[in-house]
Formats: sequence, C-alpha cells, structure tokens
Amino acid sequence: MVEQNTGRRTVVLDTETTGLDVKDGHRIIEVGCVEMKERKLTGHNLHLYLQPDRAIDAGAFAVHGISNEFLADKPRFADVANELRDYLAGAELVIHNAPFDIGFLESEFKMCGMPLDLNKLCKVTDSLPMARKKFPGQRANLDALCKRLGVNNGHRTLHGALLDSEILADVYLAMTGGQTALLLDQDVAKDSVSVDLGASVDLSNLPVIRAGATDEAAHEQWLVTLRSGGPGCVWDKMEGQ
Repeated sequence: MVEQNTGRRTVVLDTETTGLDVKDGHRIIEVGCVEMKERKLTGHNLHLYLQPDRAIDAGAFAVHGISNEFLADKPRFADVANELRDYLAGAELVIHNAPFDIGFLESEFKMCGMPLDLNKLCKVTDSLPMARKKFPGQRANLDALCKRLGVNNGHRTLHGALLDSEILADVYLAMTGGQTALLLDQDVAKDSVSVDLGASVDLSNLPVIRAGATDEAAHEQWLVTLRSGGPGCVWDKMEGQ
C-alpha cells in the first residue's frame, strides 16, 4: 500500500494508451501522477509503465513513442491496481479531458476484478472545460495553454503521462491563481496571469551590496534638496519609525 500523506491532496493525472477508444479494447500503457498539497508540489509522485497484452496502434505510437518492445517486461495493470487505487483515494484528481482517462482507468480496474467509480473514490476536476470557460473561443489543448500562460513546455517533444502531468500541474496552478516559476525567457501572451514573485523566489541568498562613501554623500545631498522644497521629507519620517 502506498503511504498516504495527511492534509489536502491534489493529484494531477494523465495516461497514455494503445489507442484512442477503450471500446475497441485499447489499454493503458502509462500512468503519471503528480501530487500537490496546498498548491505546492510535494514530489510524492507515481509513475507506472504497463504491459497491455496487445499491440500499440501506429497513430498512438507516433504521439507518445512508447513501443511494445519497451513494455514487454513491465507489470500488468492488475499487478499495480491496489497501489494505484490507494494512491488516488481521497484526492482531488485534476485531469485534462477527464472522461478519456477516467474511462480507461475504470475499464482497467474492472478487468482485473476491482470495479470502482473514480468519482466516488476521488473528486474529479476536468481542466479542459475550465480552460474553455477561462479562454472562450480559444484553443484549449495543453500546448496552447502553455503558450498562453507562459508555462515552459519546450522539453515536450512527445507526449508522456508523467511529463504531461507535470506540465498540467503548472497550467492548473496558473489558471487558478498563480504561477510557480519565474518566466524569465518566455514570450508571455498579453492575457498571461501575473506572477507572485514573493511566493516563488528565495530571497535569502541574494547578495547585499552596500553603498560606498560617494553614494552616501550623494544621497545626503539629495535629501537636503528634498527638505528645502516642501513640507517634509518622507525619508526622515521612515528613519524615525
């Protein structure tokens, strides 16, 4: 059983599959989960590759690049079902286009004799309709949201469940009230969210550069000018506090 952390948990989840439709017998081949507590990444993630016992469609392989050969020695879903269920239990699941992933997960649990309703096991939040509501009339796929919100996804050449969950976690945080990283080299769109620098930057190691004698003399001269031009100098009031 996976050790459960206490406190409020959000799990950002994504899957990769052998094909697009669970009704055609397609299976899950990768599960990626990223845990957050109180909007902070905990590092208590879960990443699974799975042997699907069927061939991967060429179209699906072109998207995620996961081959049948790579999965040949991986566990089957039944081998990890208890671990995954215990990890998800009680969390808020954030999934982009949730019906797709939920349909595949519930099918896998059912096939291994553990039928469950994920909407009862967890609170499921679909970030796709959330994005469409926030940005009406605009594309709402993950790549488009990354560009719009200034989230770095330059390392994403192929889809991957854990990688996409990590990116979606940043997108979700940005859509719901703040970014977790500095956007130093991003071409941020006009409708990007603001960055709370106080929450994202460690100021404890910044160097302290003190003014020299020349700077202090220039400062004092400027204060003399300020004092002679009005009802008082704000600097003098602050020094007295």
